Amino acid sequence: MSTTTLASRPAASAPSKWQQMKQSSVMREFALIPAIIAVLIVGYILSPQFLTVNNLVNNVLVTSAVLGVVVVAESIILISGYFDLSLESIVGFAPMLAAWLIIPDALGGGGLEWPPALAIAIGFVVAIVVGLVNGFLVAKLKLNAFIVTLAMLILLRGFTMGLSGGQTLSALPPAMRFLGTTSIFGVSIQVWLFILIFAVAWLFMRSHPVGRKLYAMGGNEAAAEAAGIKTKRLTISVFVAGAIIAAFAGFMMTARIASATSNQGDGLIFTVFAAAVIGGISLNGGKGSMIGAFLGVVMLSLIENILTLSRVPSYWVQATYGAIIMIALLVNHFTGTRDTRRAV
Repeated sequence: MSTTTLASRPAASAPSKWQQMKQSSVMREFALIPAIIAVLIVGYILSPQFLTVNNLVNNVLVTSAVLGVVVVAESIILISGYFDLSLESIVGFAPMLAAWLIIPDALGGGGLEWPPALAIAIGFVVAIVVGLVNGFLVAKLKLNAFIVTLAMLILLRGFTMGLSGGQTLSALPPAMRFLGTTSIFGVSIQVWLFILIFAVAWLFMRSHPVGRKLYAMGGNEAAAEAAGIKTKRLTISVFVAGAIIAAFAGFMMTARIASATSNQGDGLIFTVFAAAVIGGISLNGGKGSMIGAFLGVVMLSLIENILTLSRVPSYWVQATYGAIIMIALLVNHFTGTRDTRRAV
């Protein structure tokens, strides 16, 4: 064999920089699995009830379904290079508006007694309008996404309190309780929806051309626009999609608790960010995967369940979320720095 042939072969056997980056990306997607296994072991040690099927399915998965759906919405927006604080208020406002339109005045509603299907459709229409407003102000007027969505969060929270008068609207029709009372193979439909929505989002972001454009836009919006991607239209679409998904999550929550509460969704956005960040979704845009976000939701839900079974006060649960976000940000920072050095 000639020297020339031998010299040409190492390049083929050695992994390229692209292959190294791809392998590193796959490893980051599943990086939480060892941590989740450790959490399962700790949970079993602290409480024998933790690893029971009833607890893992009916407590961990069912209660995390709403959180998971909102995490899907926020993750797509984060990957696109933005974020939306108003999602938690959409979770509360969309079902509250529908309940207010349905429930007779004698029960504290609006007295209109609209057909449930129409009222629910109005809830989604309003969510679309909210997404359009947010997207227009951010994409067209170039306003800061934090300020815009914070203002929308406060606005919708005020509307929710105004419609309900600070009270809980119950006596909901079967159409609004369907997602909370239906099971498939003995498992709540909310769990199946939680998994299905994540799977669809993963396939969309991984394989669909629009999903790849969202990654490009989040990585470098100016370069994406120069490459012919219509970033303004895409930004508005992302905010609208996020609002629709958040409204669906709101109807899931209302169905599970069989009522629309005046404080529904309050504080949810902090848990959403915690799940997304520990799942590897970058707050700078362009990085992260839906598998990582899914595992982030699972891990956070397991931790919350352990703390609940251990009778830890709720304020310590919130403190734990804050600590988790800080640790995840540091890990993502140093991991990203290491990968950048490898790619150079």
